[in-house]
Amino acid sequence: MEITSGGRYWLLSQTTAVSALVVTGANTAKRRKFGSVAEIDPAKQAYESIAGIYDEFTGANDYEMWFGELLPRLEALGLRRGGLLDVACGTGKAIAPMLRRGWTITACDISEAMVEKAREKFPEDVAFDVCDMRELPVYGSFELVWALNDPVNYLLGDDDLSAALTAMAANLGDDGLLVFDCNTRRLFGELFGVEETTADGRWKWGGHGGDGTLFEAQISGERIEPHLHRERHRAVEEVQAAMRVVGLTPLAAMGQSESEAGLALVDDWDEDRDHKIIHVARRA
Repeated sequence: MEITSGGRYWLLSQTTAVSALVVTGANTAKRRKFGSVAEIDPAKQAYESIAGIYDEFTGANDYEMWFGELLPRLEALGLRRGGLLDVACGTGKAIAPMLRRGWTITACDISEAMVEKAREKFPEDVAFDVCDMRELPVYGSFELVWALNDPVNYLLGDDDLSAALTAMAANLGDDGLLVFDCNTRRLFGELFGVEETTADGRWKWGGHGGDGTLFEAQISGERIEPHLHRERHRAVEEVQAAMRVVGLTPLAAMGQSESEAGLALVDDWDEDRDHKIIHVARRA
């Protein structure tokens, strides 16, 4: 099968990492236990490896189109323009559309290499930091905190989701919204179970499948070392239960799907119909 240089889907191909904010945080390579072996975080490894070609590999992603659909729905839930904390910002692909809309932005990512790419694009307008989303400091009080394009799926450990939700919630202002998306069973089945090559032949996505909970794929090709992307499926019930435990109130779980006809974003969700589920919450 073939994919464009931007990936099979304009958005789903991004495979975003567990990002963390970019202002002045320490950027030491922290090690965590995965099984019985201590290793550098898999998300950090993946995005350090892909940073050099990331914008080319995800070139088809259209955030302006996405936000044109998403932001009005968030405004209907009470979103007010102001400060944005962009967690797992990657190379900053979501930043320009929000700057154009008048937002003040702080951004972070677990990968120093990804953050440096973002900082090159926005040397003055954005405060950047390198940080793990499970260990975010309180950067401020934000009207919007989000982690877009599946960073939550890169949280592999049983306690990681609660840690990340707690850290992001601590940065919410009064009536601020927390927004993030999770990949569905449909996406994992379609994307992590196939091997595809970009139309120009430069990169290959090799899906290794999964066990129903954990999934893995390898990216290889020009100017990068072959490396793995590991993700964990998170059911809506699991996510919303974790929200409540850390003092968040779920407001919405919206289903998002993509096709040749474009983007569909609806108020309900279906794991077998949708590619992503967009979660929205605020502090209780």
